[in-house]
Amino acid sequence: MAQKHRFNNQRNRRPVRHSQSAAPAAPRVIPEKKPPVVYGKAFVVMEDEAKSTFEYLKGAWVPYGMSIAECRREFLVKELPQKVNRMTRYEVRRPVTVDD
Repeated sequence: MAQKHRFNNQRNRRPVRHSQSAAPAAPRVIPEKKPPVVYGKAFVVMEDEAKSTFEYLKGAWVPYGMSIAECRREFLVKELPQKVNRMTRYEVRRPVTVDD
C-alpha cells in the first residue's frame, strides 16, 4: 500500500510580505569596552559547609572578612578541584590599582 503524504500543502502557501510602514528600528547601542583589569598575586581561601571563609596567614587558618559571594563581586575567584576536610578551596586575586 502506498504511503500517504500528509504535508504536501506547503507549496500552496505564499510568503507573507511585511508592509513598508513598519516603525524604524531603534538605533544600536554599542556597549563601551571596559579597560583591562590587572590582578595581583593569588591567595587561597577555604569555605566550610556553613559558608564561613578562612585564609591561610602565618601558618594558621584564620577567619576571612568576606564570603565567597562577596569576593566574586570584586575579585577574580576560581574554585580549585581539591577539597580539604570537606572544605572547598578557592584561589582569589584582587585587582591591582595603579596610582599615577
